[in-house]
Amino acid sequence: MESAQPFTIAGEDVAPGTARDVAFPITTLATGTASSLGVRVLHGARPGPAVFVSAAIHGDEIIGTAVVQRLAQELDPQTLSGTVLLVPVANIFGFMSRSRYLPDRRDLNRSFPGSAGGSLAGQLASIFYREVVGRCQLGIDIHSAAMHRYNLPQIRIAAGNTGLVELAMAFGAPVIIESPLRDGSLRDLAQKKGVDMLLLEAGEALRFDRLSIETGVAGVTRVLAHLGMIAADDGLATVGIPARANHSVWVRSPRGGVAHMQRESGDPVRKGDVLARVSGVFGEEPLELISPIDGIIIGHATLPVVHQGDALFHIAQIAHPERVGAQIESITEAILASEPEGSAEALLDEDEVI
Repeated sequence: MESAQPFTIAGEDVAPGTARDVAFPITTLATGTASSLGVRVLHGARPGPAVFVSAAIHGDEIIGTAVVQRLAQELDPQTLSGTVLLVPVANIFGFMSRSRYLPDRRDLNRSFPGSAGGSLAGQLASIFYREVVGRCQLGIDIHSAAMHRYNLPQIRIAAGNTGLVELAMAFGAPVIIESPLRDGSLRDLAQKKGVDMLLLEAGEALRFDRLSIETGVAGVTRVLAHLGMIAADDGLATVGIPARANHSVWVRSPRGGVAHMQRESGDPVRKGDVLARVSGVFGEEPLELISPIDGIIIGHATLPVVHQGDALFHIAQIAHPERVGAQIESITEAILASEPEGSAEALLDEDEVI
């Protein structure tokens, strides 16, 4: 069986069948302390493609960090074909400050391709593309919803790429959405440079949830197996066929006040279904939010206090929403069944938290 050649990165040769952590210097902080971009390189014993998995391009979207942590423990370079680059925190500055943005208030995912002599965001984007993205044939970038929002695990891909559809199907998230590329985004640059990209949206900013993490870990594993990089039975579970959508709508609050949600992410809905009721602070003059289409809820607001015009639900239009809803229920049940008995911790009273 053919052996792989060493993988050179950051001026270091990573031997086949080994793992190594490397760091790319970025800049100095206001204190003069150096900062760097950390990458774990898993270089397989046998030849194969190079794939990166990245998280926290938006510093408060930390679901992907948990996914990368699991992958770092579960993937074995000795049984791997090809190379996997794991980036648990792409935007280290936003991660430390629990913010979507960098200290210069720029969005890293609108700063590609960046510039070595540009803004902080531009410098980080330049290093991330040159040292990670540009070395790979495929990338899986993990995001979550913003603060006070939750996204059902979903894969977003560029339209018109049959290869990406195949990979998205292999990933096995409940929903696949063909979404447009935005100027300056990592997906936009990757497409221009011939690097295929899957974008996983899952969960809520600054929060972990089991459905999102388990979907991410299992999905990346399935994609690696589909590419022949790991054995097809390495921790894989069968999943239903994901629903595909190329159209979605936002449903917004008709008034300011307090929202009482009737539905949430993952629920199938039909046109005319009541999604929520919004009333004044005394419960007066409640108004109903009605679903305008048949579909599946792929995102919802988690904060009950709303202003008129706030986006409360994001619905992907699909023909048979009940099928997707049943699939999500089966995934959730499987995750709950895997929880060991007695794993819940006792809650502390507020006075006991010190």
